Amino acid sequence: MKSHQPAPWSRLDNAAKIFPPTSDREDTKVFRFACELSEEVDPALLQQALDRTVEDFPLYLSVIKKGMFWYYFERSNLRPTVHLECKSPCSPLYDGNRKGLLFEVTCYKRRISLEVYHALSDGTGALQFLRTLVARYLVLRHPERFPEGMPPLDYDASGTQKMDDSFQKYYGGAKRYCKDPAPRAFRLRGEKTEDYRLKVVSGVMSASSVLKVAHSCGATLTVLLAAVLIEAIHGEMPLREEGRPVVLTVPVNLRSYFPSASARNFFGIFNVGYNFKKQPGTFEDILSHVGGYFKRELTAERLALRMNELAALEHNLIARAVPLAFKDVSLRIANRLSERGITAALSNVGRISMPAGMEEYIRLFDVFTSTNRLQLCLCSFGDRLVLSFSSTFAGVDVQRRFFRRLAQLGIDIEITTNQLDGQ
Repeated sequence: MKSHQPAPWSRLDNAAKIFPPTSDREDTKVFRFACELSEEVDPALLQQALDRTVEDFPLYLSVIKKGMFWYYFERSNLRPTVHLECKSPCSPLYDGNRKGLLFEVTCYKRRISLEVYHALSDGTGALQFLRTLVARYLVLRHPERFPEGMPPLDYDASGTQKMDDSFQKYYGGAKRYCKDPAPRAFRLRGEKTEDYRLKVVSGVMSASSVLKVAHSCGATLTVLLAAVLIEAIHGEMPLREEGRPVVLTVPVNLRSYFPSASARNFFGIFNVGYNFKKQPGTFEDILSHVGGYFKRELTAERLALRMNELAALEHNLIARAVPLAFKDVSLRIANRLSERGITAALSNVGRISMPAGMEEYIRLFDVFTSTNRLQLCLCSFGDRLVLSFSSTFAGVDVQRRFFRRLAQLGIDIEITTNQLDGQ
């Protein structure tokens, strides 16, 4: 008789612990990366590429289980299947009552989409999965163009490196990030979409054109877009609420500051706010204020202090002994309190590259995420920069003001939006 071997398991990283207890129908904690090709996708070949890719990312074959004190990943025998896209973007992937994989690959015409539950990975980690998947697919689709097989990616992490919990690796212990209590931020309000289905509004533009405008303003691309977003939100703010700051929460890829090749979560967050009642309110002043804040906060030292704050709960002996049910309640309350201090979010995934010879088959990459507020995500491939707003608000007034402002700055924009029937 064969003895039963327990399935391999691993702890959720520090950033991932917040997601299972706070996922709901309004914010599923799912994000999507998409790659639009220059030709229609062959689902059968995409399935072959997916079968090979998951072997390089073993954590993606895990499910989330509940322990006495923490959630954890357990390796499963489930295997992913490519589906034709038919659901609303960023539909739920995690269900505590059902054993299921935490990601999904779909295709629709020329588009390959990867949706990931945030507890599994952050955007940078998921992007490495999608890049590998698309590269494998193109090798299968065009064997005459790639006779030597899969070309090398600039991501050659070992299996151990991909599974690395970098929060644990870089936890510094006693020193914490000291911050003043955050005031309640201005919150956007309005009618919600039916069943909180995600509305996505995207703008495609020349990356070099936006960079030229940013540099002419003495700013980085992210700082420019953050300032434009704050200004656009202010345009929808009632006069009686101008005493509340407009606050953007900005995720930061910590791999840019601490050596890590982890395919799991390894990101930090900081908030940048602007109070229109206390500050001049001109675009130039918003831009200067945001730029100065980014410059102060985006240092390894400041990010390390914030990272220690995030990791403190897991290293607290008393907190570790609290049963999971009580931790869930505490995390939900903490999440609601944190939400009060945020107006919207902005996430810059950065420039995406692919192996030589594959650029001709790819038009663009896109990224957006589920949210219960308003979120702007952006990434670029070649000279195509894609800015995608996601929200469950039925109205798009902020998005309209945002893109109108970019157009006034001399940037040509191609705007698209999703249909809420999933097609």
